[in-house]
Parts: sequence; structure tokens; C-alpha cells
Amino acid sequence: MNIHQHARSCPYSRRLMAQRRQQGWSRAVVASAFGVSERTVSKWHGRYQAHGEAGLGDRSSAPHGRPRRLSRPLQLYIAWLRRAFGWTVERIARQSGLARARVARWLGRWGLTGWGCRMRRRYEHEQPGDLLHVDIKKLARFERPGHRVTGDRRQGSPGAGYSYVHVAVDDNSRVSYVEELDDERGETAAGFLERAVTAFARADVAIQRVLSDNGACYKSADFAAACRHHGIRHLRTRPYTPRTNGKAERFIGTLVREWAYARTYASSRERQQVLPMWLHYYNHQRPHGALDHQPPVSRMPRGTTW
Repeated sequence: MNIHQHARSCPYSRRLMAQRRQQGWSRAVVASAFGVSERTVSKWHGRYQAHGEAGLGDRSSAPHGRPRRLSRPLQLYIAWLRRAFGWTVERIARQSGLARARVARWLGRWGLTGWGCRMRRRYEHEQPGDLLHVDIKKLARFERPGHRVTGDRRQGSPGAGYSYVHVAVDDNSRVSYVEELDDERGETAAGFLERAVTAFARADVAIQRVLSDNGACYKSADFAAACRHHGIRHLRTRPYTPRTNGKAERFIGTLVREWAYARTYASSRERQQVLPMWLHYYNHQRPHGALDHQPPVSRMPRGTTW
């Protein structure tokens, strides 16, 4: 038992208090002799009578019951949503019906705090189309699940190659346009930009600027020509500063976590077939923390479709 430095009693003195009371000493006399209150004398005497010397130790100050404590299944559910899908605190709170602070507290106890629990400074342009973020994610192709799923490195898909997921994210609305293509050459990136601009135009959104990193495809003559054709100003991030294009980087993180790596696909072709469905869900249904938990399409011009 750990006795704090200002304690007026220890198990030995508590036993003496109880014994003096049993010998007929009054509470006032015992309290004065030991320098404690009469209430303290009564407490230790009562515990000694009820439990003997075992009752003279310190007890935990924790309450006996916690009716509002989260049940174990709910704690595991919150941790599973965080680990399996990387959901933010806000999204887990909405899914579970709990307060955000309560979810953050329990994630902290599980050691699952991080980017989803920190308040982040955000910027955004005023209108959809003011700025379009573009980027590319390289994914491996496969004919069967690989060693990350099976644990057997002999069951891979050697020679299957790679696919390149081109993404375009509107800075204001976060509406995203995505295509999985065969390469990341300049003409391919230019063609993707053409189709992305056309898709936004169908929703009455005109792209004014495009922001990319310094990849070779974005520095190519083909991409520059596509920008000039549509009257788009091309901006590039500072070298080695990916956070400048943070909305595209963050979207790619969500894309691979909730689509590419969300479940075990039989092949990369099956994964590719699921992409349009996931993208429709992201744009039309998935709540976005920066949009007051509304889907991205909620910021598009009224009466338009995406």
C-alpha cells in the first residue's frame, strides 16, 4: 500500500484507533490522541469491526458503478472503425451516435489518436471550379490476391504491371473525378484533364485554375496545350512540398483506404469495376468533415447533376 506524504494514519495507527474504541475510549479522546477527526475514528473502527485488519487498507476512489461507461462491444466497434477504415473522429461519432469528445477520449485510451483527432487549419476557394487539384496514384495490377492477403509470396502476379489512378479534386466542393489509366505520360495526363473539365462543365462548373505537383507529365507540352485550350491557369507546387497539393493527397489517402485496400479483390480488374460505384458514393453520399458533414455534391450549383 502506498501512503501519500501527508497521510495522518497508516494501517498500524488505524488498528490502534479501532482497538482504543473497543476498549471503551470515546471518539473525541481517540481523535485528539491521533490528531484526526472523530469521523475518521468512526470510519476505521467500523471497517475494523466489519473486515478485521483487511479493512484498514486504502480503497480505490473510483465509483462502484459507471452507468454511462461505454460497453466493451461499443469500445471495440469504435476501435475497429478507426483501424479498419481510418475513419475520422467526426465520422465515427456520427456513426455511433456518441459525442465527438467521447469518441476522441476512447481512441486516445486505445492509442489510436492522430490526424483524425487534431483540429486542422483549412483553406478553400470561394466557388466550385476556382481551383482543381490533380495528382496520380500508382497501384499494382494483379491476377490473384498477393502475399499481403495470403501470406505466401509464391502466389503473386509477376509481370502484371501497374495502373495509374488519375484524380481531380475541386478545391471548394471536394467533388472528385477519377480514372484508372495505363500510364502517367504527358498525353495521358492531358487527356484526363480534358475529360475532367468536360465532366465539370456538364455540372455548369468552369475550371479556372489547375494545381499539380512537378511530375514530368504535368510539365509536358501536351498538358500545357490542354490548359491553354481551355483557358486554364496552371499552377505547380513547390518542389518537395506535397502539402501544397494537400486536398489531392488527402483524397488519395481516402481513395486507397476505402476503395483500393478496403477489401480483398479477386483481381485488379474487379477492383477497377468497383471504382465508379465508390466514386458515386463519395461524391453523393459520404459525409465530409470540412463540408459540415454534407457530401461534396451539396456544394455544386443547384439544379445540376454530377
